[in-house]
Amino acid sequence: MIQIRDLTEADVEAVYQLEKKIFKSDAWSKQNLIADSQASHTHYFVAEENQEVVGYAGLSSPPGSFQADINTIAIAESHRRQGLARQLVERMIHMATRNGAENMFLDVRADNLSAIKLYESFSFDQIDVRKNYYQPAGVDALVMRKRISQPLVMGIETSCDETGVGIVRGNRLISNALNSSMEIHARFGGVVPEVAARAHLEALKPTIDSALSEAGIEISDLDAISVTNGPGLSGALMVGIGAAKAIAVAHDKPLYAVNHLVGHVGADILERGSLQTPSIALLVSGGHTSLLLVRDLLDDVELLGETIDDAAGEAFDKVARVLGLPYPGGPEIDKVAINGNPQAIRFPRGLTLPKDMAEHQYDFSFSGLKTAVARYVEKAEDSSEEVQVADVAASFREAVVDVLISKAVKACIEYDVPRLILGGGVTANARLREVAKLKCDEAGIELRIPKFSLCTDNGAMIASLGAQLVMAGRKPSGLGFGSESTMDVSKVQSL
Repeated sequence: MIQIRDLTEADVEAVYQLEKKIFKSDAWSKQNLIADSQASHTHYFVAEENQEVVGYAGLSSPPGSFQADINTIAIAESHRRQGLARQLVERMIHMATRNGAENMFLDVRADNLSAIKLYESFSFDQIDVRKNYYQPAGVDALVMRKRISQPLVMGIETSCDETGVGIVRGNRLISNALNSSMEIHARFGGVVPEVAARAHLEALKPTIDSALSEAGIEISDLDAISVTNGPGLSGALMVGIGAAKAIAVAHDKPLYAVNHLVGHVGADILERGSLQTPSIALLVSGGHTSLLLVRDLLDDVELLGETIDDAAGEAFDKVARVLGLPYPGGPEIDKVAINGNPQAIRFPRGLTLPKDMAEHQYDFSFSGLKTAVARYVEKAEDSSEEVQVADVAASFREAVVDVLISKAVKACIEYDVPRLILGGGVTANARLREVAKLKCDEAGIELRIPKFSLCTDNGAMIASLGAQLVMAGRKPSGLGFGSESTMDVSKVQSL
């Protein structure tokens, strides 16, 4: 039985030998084959029977180009006319589609009529001729193209205080509309669940209309709807879920219920054109502080650690209140800290002592830090000392950032992952970005931070995750799902 799988380093020699047999006059060198198969923008497959490589194919799909090229495809003479080439082409088309390609190209010898017929059966059309391309025979090359229709997906996000609606086509961002109720919550010094739900009810329709208008489409043009169904505030989630179900039923559209946290990782696709895996993702917001290992966006997301008490953003809000600063606390502390000394006060770093690291290596705790700040301020006031707000803010911020980035970088090193993705509203913090860049550069880790509009809660990231499910051929969620306020990160989609 023939198995088609990803090429490994152990396959290179066998592929090279097959390359020399099939392409006698213009075979690649072994060095070129190794370099191309290991490049970040290429993907190679091998066909194997009884532990023997009997065919191979290579696809080039650079991130963000929205284009893919079939580099090569070759079948051992003993296994031709058995449908193997068709299987390899199908695999490459699937991969190109998953990578967000909108056009797929290839060159084929003009005298290879069977190959031309095969590509035409997959809707490849001839668009050009390269004269005398194949040497030394001087055979022309036909340039062929296949247009890939990527799914147009609308995402709805209402997990907390941001009403977000985004539209994507495959891996490409089309529109991203946002309506924040932050000013309403500022009156209460924090997010009030009932108020958030009411704000979503009022904002959702105009936000949907805005996203559709920006995209220049109608709901009828959509291929699918995706919606956040957890984790988050139950009442807020239910508003988005109810709207998504109504639209899906009224317009007969497939519906995908997706995980909010995994959606944050999906935002990186819209920024880069594709998601490279494995990746470590640090998600930091008012409601969540989570460290994820993403081996596969749809099938293998592991929670390495999370906060055991306050989220980092929540700690910023509470400390801001102690210092007499307005809500939301993050931006206000950031402003004040500019003029402070981050080394003025050595505040505790939660869960970083050896005794804590054994059980909570990648977990976070900010409750003790918050309490330490409150006691410091209280002690200063009791002693009639002037509280140096800028120093306190800078020192508090430094403690938070130190713990977050140290643990994220440690995870990258331990799991041998060469990239770190940041997401969540707290990524707007200037010091967090600065320290992340410094520590990642020192460790040789690629730092990936989507633009701010894609870091905060937004509908585009939910649309992006939904589009990945559509392109992977996953079945829709149906209408039986509800809100899951404590949804586990390993559950990417609710059925």
